[in-house]
Amino acid sequence: MAASDSRENRVELLQGTLDMLILRTLQWGSQHGHGIGQAIRQSSSDLLRIERGSLYPALHRLEDRGLISSEWKSSDLNRRAKYYLLTTAGRKQLLTEQSKWKLLVRAITRVMRPAQGG
Repeated sequence: MAASDSRENRVELLQGTLDMLILRTLQWGSQHGHGIGQAIRQSSSDLLRIERGSLYPALHRLEDRGLISSEWKSSDLNRRAKYYLLTTAGRKQLLTEQSKWKLLVRAITRVMRPAQGG
């Protein structure tokens, strides 16, 4: 796919959405940064591509807030990599963010729905 085509089909994330997606991805177990980005990309059918310049600051922010923790381990390719893990506080925050997201989606759906009646 040409570069312009892939850019046209990408979706921009709302403020704070990346944090929720990272927490959701880590719900299934620890993962290194590149793996988190790949998981989000694959689960979105390639619509969401998280750039390094957005991903790693988000990981550091989540770690600073105590929502994720990290440790250095060997990757599948036997390279040293920082693996991130969801904390108990992160699990609670994910539930809160998912509830807020559902409310937001419902509200936007109502606004975007054509007016009923005449």
